[in-house]
Amino acid sequence: MESYRIAMGVARLPDNAAGLQVRRAVFDAAAHAVMPKVAILLCTCHGQRYLAEQLDSFEAQTHANWEIWASDDCSKDETNAILETYRDKWKGRFSIHCGPAEGFVANFLFLTGHAAIEADCYAYSDQDDIWEADKLQRAVDWLKTVPDHVPALYCSRTRLVDAEDNEIGLSPLFDKPPSFANALMQNIGGGNTMVFNRATRELLREAGRVDVITHDWWAYLVVTGCGGKVFYDTHPSLRYRQHDANLVGMNSSWQARLVRVRMLWQGRFRDLNDRHILALQRISHRLTPESRSILERFINARDRWLVPRIIGLYRSGVYRQTLLGNMGLFVAGIFRKM
Repeated sequence: MESYRIAMGVARLPDNAAGLQVRRAVFDAAAHAVMPKVAILLCTCHGQRYLAEQLDSFEAQTHANWEIWASDDCSKDETNAILETYRDKWKGRFSIHCGPAEGFVANFLFLTGHAAIEADCYAYSDQDDIWEADKLQRAVDWLKTVPDHVPALYCSRTRLVDAEDNEIGLSPLFDKPPSFANALMQNIGGGNTMVFNRATRELLREAGRVDVITHDWWAYLVVTGCGGKVFYDTHPSLRYRQHDANLVGMNSSWQARLVRVRMLWQGRFRDLNDRHILALQRISHRLTPESRSILERFINARDRWLVPRIIGLYRSGVYRQTLLGNMGLFVAGIFRKM
């Protein structure tokens, strides 16, 4: 009845410029109200160089119902001044908080679990990328196809750009399906592309502050392990800036692959798996029977002697997205580096 009275009132407005302006404002507000609300979880630390471009790309989104929750980890440059300028510009849509000062993973998990943040969808954001105008719309459109009670996670490919926003390529294209068996071995979705629903957010909040290597890999593990849905969009959703100050950059170059081989040999991959296994135990009751079986087979196999170890790892079903990556897993299994 209230919407009917508003519509009738708008219809009686005069057909002059003022009346048209009021009509447009009312209809824009009505359209905004029915859009799912997206909470953009933005973490910053000494981000003054590129932050304004990132924030401007939020304003250019075709999906207009968003709000920003920024958490800054003790920046000493102009980062906070930039955040405050945009907060004043977007009054009521921008909140700034002090991060835990324990690194980017803790900062993102802090925002993820923040009790004051309530939305229909949640989008992780770095401080130095540029979102394509349809990034949120593509994510929200897919998330609306998943029932509200089912954890759902959208991620995508990215367009790689240099420090000056010149295109230099695309991130790797993954064609194997997202799954828990894959998530145990690698993360296919960059956090800067991730958008997830309320059911996913509740799972991450339930797990709490965990000791994991990255927040985005953890989200991929949790959603796939607990029977949720993950959609990897092959359409690039943002311009992923590659520069000297990247905490986490694109890792598909041969140099990056050699670094990963060295880290594997030094035991870093095994340590990573130890941390993931420990974190998953906090939500073991939420894992599906299939996920628990995969995890148990993987845990049991990795400490056996050579032949049962290789057979057990194979039977666990764990895999990476590429042939080269799976060859690396085989070698890691032989030398007990998993």
